[in-house]
Amino acid sequence: MRVSRYFYGGMLVLLVVCVFLAGSWYGRRDVSKETSATGRRILYYVDPMNPTHTSDKPGIAPCGMKMEPVYADEPTGFAIAGVPSAMPAGTVRVSAEKQQLMGLKLATVEKQAGAQTIRLLGRVAPDETRTYRINAATDIWVRKVFPPTTGSLVKKDEPLMAYYTSAFLAAANAYLFALDTQDRHKQSTDVSQAQAQNLDFQMRQAVGNLLNMGVSESQMKEMAKTRKASDLVEVRSPSEGFILARSVSPGQFVSVGNELYRIADLSRVWVAADLFQNEAEYVKPGIKVKVVQPQQKKEFYATASNVLPQFDPNSRTLKVRLELDNPDYLLKPDMFVDVEFSVRLPAALSVPVDALIDTGTKKTVFVDRGNGFFEPRQVEIGWRVGGQVEIIRGLMPGERIVVSGTFLIDSESRMRMAAAGMQAGMQAQQAARAKDLVCGMEVDEGIAKAAGLSTEYKGKTYYFCMAECRDAFKKKPEQYVQDGGQLPVVSGQKKTETRTQGKAKVTEESHSHASSGQEHETVNQTEKPAVGEPMGAHAPVHTPTR
Repeated sequence: MRVSRYFYGGMLVLLVVCVFLAGSWYGRRDVSKETSATGRRILYYVDPMNPTHTSDKPGIAPCGMKMEPVYADEPTGFAIAGVPSAMPAGTVRVSAEKQQLMGLKLATVEKQAGAQTIRLLGRVAPDETRTYRINAATDIWVRKVFPPTTGSLVKKDEPLMAYYTSAFLAAANAYLFALDTQDRHKQSTDVSQAQAQNLDFQMRQAVGNLLNMGVSESQMKEMAKTRKASDLVEVRSPSEGFILARSVSPGQFVSVGNELYRIADLSRVWVAADLFQNEAEYVKPGIKVKVVQPQQKKEFYATASNVLPQFDPNSRTLKVRLELDNPDYLLKPDMFVDVEFSVRLPAALSVPVDALIDTGTKKTVFVDRGNGFFEPRQVEIGWRVGGQVEIIRGLMPGERIVVSGTFLIDSESRMRMAAAGMQAGMQAQQAARAKDLVCGMEVDEGIAKAAGLSTEYKGKTYYFCMAECRDAFKKKPEQYVQDGGQLPVVSGQKKTETRTQGKAKVTEESHSHASSGQEHETVNQTEKPAVGEPMGAHAPVHTPTR
């Protein structure tokens, strides 16, 4: 019995050893299969959207995407899921399949002049110089109200209402008496100068009393013609226009100073357009602006007023006044319209607003470094016009940037940096930064040195952000060192340029998993315009920057 127990125990141990050896052999066989396909040994697999989620086997991640392999021969340090350590912190790698899912589009930065259209919202308002307010000149009783109501088009001297006031009859009789006296003196040849002056005083006094009661000139002419005084004072329209407000009804008592009617001549109107503060400088007095009424599909052309734009504290915008003719009264007060005006754009560097990640404290764009690598690049911006933003520093002509899907790239970059503990590493990098004397960018000395983007001159080491800057420095090192980083021009451009604003022409690139063919979208660089002035006039001079 004892021999049998030893025998079975030995067999059990032997079986366990065999199972262990078989498992080891099977694992090595799987690794050899994985390694044979790429020639590199796979350590583990990582979720492309969540680097903290790893697995020792390939498969589908919780986000629905394919798990990406991490190889044993990848550099350490700042490498994140296949990102070489020589690239700046936050660089992210996105496969072609993932780019297609994210709807990623790229644009090539170029320099090209163009024009930008600024579109604004405007509101129609009556011309204040053509608006008439009719007020009660004295305490009155409204006896009669004529048919025109609010919104009616009335002619000049058309009757609106009639009222009674006790002082009118006495003033009307005094006016008629003055007229009779004037007629008698005209027929008489024996009139002294004193009598003529007294008669003129009586006439002016009688007319003034009637005007102060609200009697119109047309009614006084009728009284002079018929030599009869009416019991009521008629209120007549002072001009052709639309009744904007009517505040009377028959039998109503109205105190002195209260408004009876408000009439506006709408043959010429104003449009108040809301401008952001950074756009107001492009609206010069006298420029022509297109006004569109979208519902009626009608176009008008207005002129910017000489009046300075008024600041609205509620909307935090500037209201600019536009003046235009209103044929057939198509534009009504308080109607909304679209306002468009064009700005001429000489050459200056600009990119689409969608390409910019603006956190308030820093502005970032993502630069395509090739092979699916995207580098976050901090930039300095200038003006914003329409859908374009000026890049003062941080980009160079010919570089490709992400213009669509930027938010997704930024999110993945932040997640991977956090997962790898890169926040502390970025702070440590700030102590070892140098200035690229060619383009003015700050570069990490360690990263630049590892990438071969450094050179020595007179015993001092200089670091650069890209090979073009390094090569330009090697050609004329004494010029760049003497200028002290005043941003001389790279690639044979002139040393100084007039910087103005511009419009980017973008060549979109649509990424496909099956093909590397891409549709290009060109980002233009344009100079800041001076509306109403020759191109390039009064533009500040600066040196091209990255």
